[in-house]
Amino acid sequence: MKMNKVLSVAGSDSSGGAGIQADIKTISAFNLYAETAITALTAQNTMGVTDILGTPADFLEKQLTAVFEDIFPDAVKIGMIYSAENAEAIAEALEKYHARNVVTDTVLISTSGRRLLSEDAQKILMERIFPLSDLITPNLPEAEALTGISVKDTEDMKKAAVMLSEQVRGGVLVKGGHLEGKAADLLYYGGKFTFFETDRINSSNTHGTGCTLSSAIACGLARGLSMEESVQHAKDYITRAISAGLDLGKGNGPLYHFV
Repeated sequence: MKMNKVLSVAGSDSSGGAGIQADIKTISAFNLYAETAITALTAQNTMGVTDILGTPADFLEKQLTAVFEDIFPDAVKIGMIYSAENAEAIAEALEKYHARNVVTDTVLISTSGRRLLSEDAQKILMERIFPLSDLITPNLPEAEALTGISVKDTEDMKKAAVMLSEQVRGGVLVKGGHLEGKAADLLYYGGKFTFFETDRINSSNTHGTGCTLSSAIACGLARGLSMEESVQHAKDYITRAISAGLDLGKGNGPLYHFV
């Protein structure tokens, strides 16, 4: 029996709604084999992040080596990196092992406002990891932070996507969850703009949507789907997972990954 494999490089969420836990659930829901390299431990729940303990870069490197030298992944999802040293370790592993189908979720700041990536690590992310990524998935605030321009509407999303694409070997998915109206995400890939729109779901239980979406896209790429097909399948999955109406915790609750 053979299975497609997806490696998640991300932080651990103690409440189980985001990070490594969300990635494992998503990959499993797609019936793929999940592997992990943990960049940090977080103390968090649906109300926010209270503390972070970063993984030493040399130990992160050992995790990555253990995975790549045994069960080589068909796709790699990169989430929370945390430190500049971790960013360097990740970039070196991607280069050394010629990782394919790399989806980078540009995790900069938590929903509650806690910074999850240091300033110097952001520089390495853009200079070392973006050029090794087949797709990056910034939301609107992240697109603004990465480009330095205001991103408030679909035209701004196009400008930001083009700017960011100059640093990425593949494409850019600018997530429009912060827009008014429909939930519209913009894919810029191969010089082509594609919008993926769904009706907005009236729910505050959206903890871990970014992690889940990027993992779902990686699953599609691992299975050999095109970028457009992978994004569409992931978007459909996220919509169903939110629509399921799981209601846990006192704040922004998680999705139902096994919808």
